[in-house]
Amino acid sequence: MKDMGEPKLKIVAMPKDTNSAGNIFGGWILSQIDSAGAIAARELSPERVVTISMEQVVFKQPVFVGDVISCYAKVVKVGTTSIKVQVEVVAQRSDEFGCPIFINVTSATVTYVSVDARGNKKPIREDLKRTHGF
Repeated sequence: MKDMGEPKLKIVAMPKDTNSAGNIFGGWILSQIDSAGAIAARELSPERVVTISMEQVVFKQPVFVGDVISCYAKVVKVGTTSIKVQVEVVAQRSDEFGCPIFINVTSATVTYVSVDARGNKKPIREDLKRTHGF
């Protein structure tokens, strides 16, 4: 995760977020991915972004109640109005000896579109693209 910087979002998985098997519901994880990705995308579109697609969502390991979930998000591509973000989700939990372990549990690529207050597509400013290396 060192290439991803600091997490954009950290949250504790709670009992209310479980599925019928007792693990954390995948939809809850998708919601966290979407929020973290939007935080990253808003660095290039400060007014507003909307999600247009989630690709390559891979649930690698289950998430359990009490896990601390960190969502790392990095902008990987910028178009005229679109922003593609790679999101990696890491769970922190304790091993059998009480030591913290970190497990990459989910990854996804999310695309957002920059919009104005009325929801119309809004071009991403060139100075913001340059500032972020695009």
